[in-house]
Amino acid sequence: VSAAALEATEPIVPDAIRRLGDSPRWADVVVHRGVARWVEVADDAAAPMREQTAQVLAQIDATLAMLGADRTRLLSLTIYLSDLADAPVLNELWDAWVPRGHAPVRACVQAGLSGSLRIEVLVTAAVE
Repeated sequence: VSAAALEATEPIVPDAIRRLGDSPRWADVVVHRGVARWVEVADDAAAPMREQTAQVLAQIDATLAMLGADRTRLLSLTIYLSDLADAPVLNELWDAWVPRGHAPVRACVQAGLSGSLRIEVLVTAAVE
């Protein structure tokens, strides 16, 4: 999610639905009733799994910060891997990234991903 997509936004109104980002197919972030939802994929799809995962986790951090939140506000993540054999790499980075005592609900499934992407993550977080 780009900083520009989030910069020109209004305050969150309880019943309003905010769609951040301008694309004919999807919004970068959707916020409704204090819950934000978005998807992250690696910026460098040619990178190996470890680097793609690190990129995605850093992008989640950046989006959380732009929304005025942090990792403790994560509610759930659905993680799509192109190959479940990559799960040990994901789990190693995940365990170091998730704040102790604030783990979100998490599902991890194998899915056909676009091009050479190894990971895609659907994020849900509580925001003010």
